Amino acid sequence: MTGRKEHWETIHATKGDSVSWYQPESTESARLIRACGLAPGAAVLDVGAGASVLVEELLEARYRPTLVDIAEAAFVRVRERLGARAQEVVFRVGDITEVDLPGAAFDLWHDRAVFHFLTEPAQRRAYVAALRRSLRPGGFVILAGFAPDGPEKCSGLPVCRYDAAGFAVQLGEGFELLETARELHPTPFGTSQAFQYARFRGL
Repeated sequence: MTGRKEHWETIHATKGDSVSWYQPESTESARLIRACGLAPGAAVLDVGAGASVLVEELLEARYRPTLVDIAEAAFVRVRERLGARAQEVVFRVGDITEVDLPGAAFDLWHDRAVFHFLTEPAQRRAYVAALRRSLRPGGFVILAGFAPDGPEKCSGLPVCRYDAAGFAVQLGEGFELLETARELHPTPFGTSQAFQYARFRGL
């Protein structure tokens, strides 16, 4: 993990919001989360949260967010932005394929742009195993990553690209595909990236 951690610590420490995936507001993720109809107090895990503004939207909805990211540098910025409200958030620094998460703890697992970096089958198996352990029965999963016509690399690293059916195959049995969406994400430097979103419910 050390090499991956160093890579992402450097990215977050040096680039700030000038990263290709940055969004000033979490448009499609927020819409899909609302579609889950979670009650106030629901526990939401944001995987690879980085410095995303999604956490503010989760707090406004009165959810209980847990943020996981491999880079501590990203969380420094989030804590500064949130101020006193940072006390309402659980921050976990670690690789999602290795970090210790509580069992059956989350009503929603959200991931925008982590899973597509897992290019090795063993990494993907570890990720899905963590998801299955941590999601409550009947909980929701939102996965988003580069679509088949999206970039082949991001931040200097290769990625795997997925359509909704591809995400479903990776999750395996026990999940119902509820909704799919496509987004052309405008990057901060004037290009666009094709993202695929998929919303699932555990059976």
